[in-house]
Amino acid sequence: MNFGRVISEATPLLLQGLRYTLIVSLIGIVIGIVIGLVMCLMNMSKNKLLRSIAGVYIWIIRGTPMLVQAYFVFFGFPQLLQLLIPGFRLEAFSAGIITLSLNAGAYLAEIFRSGIQAVPKGQTEAARSLGLSSSKTMMKVVLPQAFKITIPSLVNQFIISIKDTSILSAIGLAELTNMTKQYVGKSYEFFASYVYLAVFYLVIVSLLMILSNYIEKRLKYERKSNS
Repeated sequence: MNFGRVISEATPLLLQGLRYTLIVSLIGIVIGIVIGLVMCLMNMSKNKLLRSIAGVYIWIIRGTPMLVQAYFVFFGFPQLLQLLIPGFRLEAFSAGIITLSLNAGAYLAEIFRSGIQAVPKGQTEAARSLGLSSSKTMMKVVLPQAFKITIPSLVNQFIISIKDTSILSAIGLAELTNMTKQYVGKSYEFFASYVYLAVFYLVIVSLLMILSNYIEKRLKYERKSNS
């Protein structure tokens, strides 16, 4: 259990893995926000077909482990596409982003739905009385307020996505956990290496939790000031 050796030898590898962890998480959450918003609006639509599509998507993603989703995207989906495009392959980086985006999107859809429902109905009624259509009311009045309400939840989902990238080590993504496993395979420093890995995650998550708490306090202060 040579912590000094682990810190000196593993740090470059973990910093490389941290880069991939943050990039995949950031891209995944941005795409997930788009997917989540679209699925939320579809789920709240009066169109039965759109509601059904969104409902099935959310049901499948939330009802299956992310590891299974990653295996499907990385192994299963390319095999299916190879029937049409021989030799088609998906890199671990791309598969990781797709998996994380789809997974986050399902949970963000519910977060956005809660945010929209939290907007006072009087806001919608006032906008409609001024002659705005239902779609313009949603885009210009409801969604900006709902998005503001959901900011702390979005930060929390980003934290979850960062931790979920460790699952993507199973498909070979060179993120934090995978790079640590590679180092352990060479050094056999199991205890010290995984303690060091845990410290990396704790630092990142703690910083984001501080940010989330700060944003939440600011939003509460603004609501009190406006009331």
